[in-house]
Amino acid sequence: QVQLVESGGGLVQPGVSLRLACAASGSIFSINTMGWYRQAPGNLRELVAAITVRGITNYADSVKCRFTISSDNAKNTVYLQMRSLKPEDTSVYYCNIDARVNTNQPMSTRKVVHWGRGTEVTASS
Repeated sequence: QVQLVESGGGLVQPGVSLRLACAASGSIFSINTMGWYRQAPGNLRELVAAITVRGITNYADSVKCRFTISSDNAKNTVYLQMRSLKPEDTSVYYCNIDARVNTNQPMSTRKVVHWGRGTEVTASS
């Protein structure tokens, strides 16, 4: 009932910028939070940044001052602007959404938490 389409990953040299985008679609009634997580091989998935529908943001300490999360509520889309990329930022980045979706019952919604398939970001010379 919710689809997430991520874009913007790639191979870049350290120090450059990259922007990720994640568009949500489906039977969405309302969105609470959208965010980005990342998982490198052998590591646990970790929060990178998240933003609430009211624009409250939260960042991992490792990306503060380098990454900026923003959203376009009209498009149900969240962006992650990454600057000064470091080799340690290399990972698969996953979009996440916490939302309420319409059900088959009239005037009924349910909570969903959904993940995108991930987009690879590699910062390497």
